[in-house]
Amino acid sequence: MDTTASPETQGTVETRGIEPVPDNERHGRVRELFSTYVAANISVLLLTMGASLVVFNHLNFWQVLVVAVIAAAVSFGLTGLLSVSGKWGGAPGLMLSRATFGVRGNYFPGMILWVARFGWETINAVTGAFALLTILKLLFGIQANNFLTVLTLLVFVAVTFLVSGMGRKVLNVCNKWSTYLFGIFSVLVLVYLIAKMDWHEVFAQKAGTTAMVIAGVGTIAAGGLSWVPSGPDFTRYLPGSASGKKIVGATVSGAGLVMVPMVLMGAVMTSKTPDLAKASDPVAFLGDILPPWLAVPYLLTAVVGMLLINSLSMYSAGFTAQTMGVKLPRPLAVSVNAIISLVGGGFMMLVATSFISQFIAFLTLLGVSFSAWIGVYAIDMVRRAKRTVKYDAEALMDTSRTSRYWYKAGFCWQAMTAWTVALTLGLCLTKVDWFTGPLAGTWLGTHGLGWAVTIAVAAVIFAVLPAPRESVPAEGDTKPEPVPAGR
Repeated sequence: MDTTASPETQGTVETRGIEPVPDNERHGRVRELFSTYVAANISVLLLTMGASLVVFNHLNFWQVLVVAVIAAAVSFGLTGLLSVSGKWGGAPGLMLSRATFGVRGNYFPGMILWVARFGWETINAVTGAFALLTILKLLFGIQANNFLTVLTLLVFVAVTFLVSGMGRKVLNVCNKWSTYLFGIFSVLVLVYLIAKMDWHEVFAQKAGTTAMVIAGVGTIAAGGLSWVPSGPDFTRYLPGSASGKKIVGATVSGAGLVMVPMVLMGAVMTSKTPDLAKASDPVAFLGDILPPWLAVPYLLTAVVGMLLINSLSMYSAGFTAQTMGVKLPRPLAVSVNAIISLVGGGFMMLVATSFISQFIAFLTLLGVSFSAWIGVYAIDMVRRAKRTVKYDAEALMDTSRTSRYWYKAGFCWQAMTAWTVALTLGLCLTKVDWFTGPLAGTWLGTHGLGWAVTIAVAAVIFAVLPAPRESVPAEGDTKPEPVPAGR
């Protein structure tokens, strides 16, 4: 049995770990998801991604708008849909995944998702540190050096660790206020851009090819797909009666409210800074485009936003670590991610020469690595939707052979087969700066559809294979008390 967690107290710091939340502690509200996913997208990296659609994909303003809307709807629509399982089982996504892949089988997709999360947190930590360096330059004229670079990175990661370690209640409060602040300054920046930009030049941009539009959707959607396995982490405190449609609506609207205008703003800014998407520092350009009175507060709110993004990610990473067998309380499990963010961030800021190329390569691989899990997990959810009791709480915590989710030798072979085949095919269709799959030159590969193929193949294979049969407790065993689930 897993005994790594204790119940959540009524205090500020959340002490509950990976164990399912009982009904009497489920006091969350669906509207909290709106501010959660607003906060999850408060990142100046979206500006850089918007710029990349113009510089690398050669798209015009209207094509960028289409890409941003579709990417937000698809990626966070999937996040919202799969988040419904959180209110069914009251447990984190990677914990519920045990019921899909088996007690031992879950380690394989879990390990890949954990490693991918390290990369995402490192990228955000680097961006946050660059933002702090830009603020210091604008306010005090202080030029960056190696010592200051390491110091700002350390401060950013330390604060992220502190906030994520305190848990859900603190995160919800921070998300709410950051939504207000970032919204106000984003409107100010938007008004400034409308007044100062050469809109004739912006709209004179020629349209790009359909292939580049489709590829652009994959690039922007990859960030949203990375939140899908974490979605149940933020709905596990919702009562079983919470509306699934409202969960999806709050998720998509919260993400889209920030994601679409930020990507568009990045595309517009390329008319002033055409080298934006190629910059080694993804933040410094704001000091050139915006006046200090606007750039400084905007960057400060952006730093808070990136802190929250990393805090949300580290919050989920703590659960992932516990699910993978790390015998530490969640706040301490988070420290593993913090250390890796420091080491990886230091390398990117002091050694690496091109930020954006590494970032796009990472996003591409991220989309594929998360997609195989999404396809299998989605079909498993469809099957569980027909049941009165969706997940067995005691069985989720049981890692022994008596677990209901032991299947064969701890593996659900149907889920593992679908996941392995889909992931392999997705990687074969992928091309980045330092990796080219053998099928990357095909129509699907050149259109950047490796992630979509991965989801579809994983879902189809798992759906057509014989439905898994959960292990039956041995005779004489006490049947675990299930967690009731709302419709």
